[in-house]
Amino acid sequence: MADTTTLPNEPSSDTLSAWDRTHQLHPWTAMDAWQENDYHPIESAEGIYLWDAEGKRYIDGPGGMWCVQIGYGRREMAQAIADQVLRLPYTSPWTTTTDPSTMLAKKIADLAPGDLNNVFFTTGGSTAVDTALRTMHFMNNALGRREKKIVIAREKGYHGSTYLAASVTGKERDKSRFDLEKRLVRFLPDINPYVRPEGMSLSDWADAKVADLENMIIEVGAENVGAFIAEPILCSGGVIIPPEGYHKRTLEICRRHDILYISDEVVTAFGRLGHWFASEDVFGITPDIITCAKGLTSGYLPLGACIISDRVMERMTGPEEKVLFSNGYTYSGHPVCCVAALKNIEIMENEGILEHVRQIAPHFQKRLRALDRFGIVGDIRGMGLLACIEGRPDTPGTSLAAERNVGALLDAACDKRGLLVRPLINMAVFSPPLIITKAQIDEMFDILEEALEEVQEQMAATGTPD
Repeated sequence: MADTTTLPNEPSSDTLSAWDRTHQLHPWTAMDAWQENDYHPIESAEGIYLWDAEGKRYIDGPGGMWCVQIGYGRREMAQAIADQVLRLPYTSPWTTTTDPSTMLAKKIADLAPGDLNNVFFTTGGSTAVDTALRTMHFMNNALGRREKKIVIAREKGYHGSTYLAASVTGKERDKSRFDLEKRLVRFLPDINPYVRPEGMSLSDWADAKVADLENMIIEVGAENVGAFIAEPILCSGGVIIPPEGYHKRTLEICRRHDILYISDEVVTAFGRLGHWFASEDVFGITPDIITCAKGLTSGYLPLGACIISDRVMERMTGPEEKVLFSNGYTYSGHPVCCVAALKNIEIMENEGILEHVRQIAPHFQKRLRALDRFGIVGDIRGMGLLACIEGRPDTPGTSLAAERNVGALLDAACDKRGLLVRPLINMAVFSPPLIITKAQIDEMFDILEEALEEVQEQMAATGTPD
């Protein structure tokens, strides 16, 4: 068990909880009762497990926020971070460079597919996506194509919460009072095979989803479309896996119309599907730009990257005038964060973690698929160490409140058994640390089966159809 020793003069858990409710505004907080929410007071972690203030152990089903690849409590990571803090904690990326950022840029270029050899470091996934979109703006302005700026994205796609990234995010059921740049984006309808019309084959569904893109380009005008942004798997939308061949065919359309293809690999990169990047190794495409973050440092420190192809860089430069690529962040290429990423990659290489994922994923997916025997489960989907259980009710006309109830019941049933999942409306998604063993996978799914049995009984008792 990880150390949960209370420090001298540390406030009591009740006091800390009160301070948290009173002073800390958490992400995605429900504003009708933002000071009434109680969050898990996690105090320590090791391997795939977390411990709360009472000493209760939890399996970290979501892997933090899709990011804890190498697991918690890595002393070699802590030492590398500490050594760099003492050597050089920070220097301005505007006027200086550092060995860690230079070495990491080279390493990422070596790992990335094709000619994606140019790395711009950001503070996380949202700013990586912002950088990708601004790169498209810069390139088309350099080419004199000032109208070619519209981004095509998908409903249920998630790309971040900064202004540009949020504007191309298609979480259509999220109620928000934020402004978005609606002139910039056009959304294609849901790609989830689960919602295809009854009797439609996966092949016909793929044809329809590819046609969505082609038709939107015709409607908007190719001369006005600058980029298509797509997640290899739509993770926050519910681990939605597009039909086979979809990514290749949409890339071909983008090439034909001179539209940049941005692959948002913030979740899928760095091992989640058993490869450094999923775009080429899993889905057979070499995009123009890849964005990544999360697993890049295994969550030990914040860092993101926008990886740009040589082809795009060449089109951004020209001899006519000296123009600055005036995009950047105070913490771009932060040396301590870059050291964490280098150590993370080193650990993954030395321990064969990518190979481990490819070896263990079939068992993970087998246990996942077995959950479809429960009547309250509408759909099961996953790939690699990514998974989603979509609960019923999920029929036309079902209220959002009823769907949220399914997710909340499953979340609570797992929580009391020592498993954290991430509830998304009527879904539970999970992406455990990549070091998870076969025995730990069985432990996790044994809990899920017990939880689903409990929820099914609860719903039957209240008259909810199963």
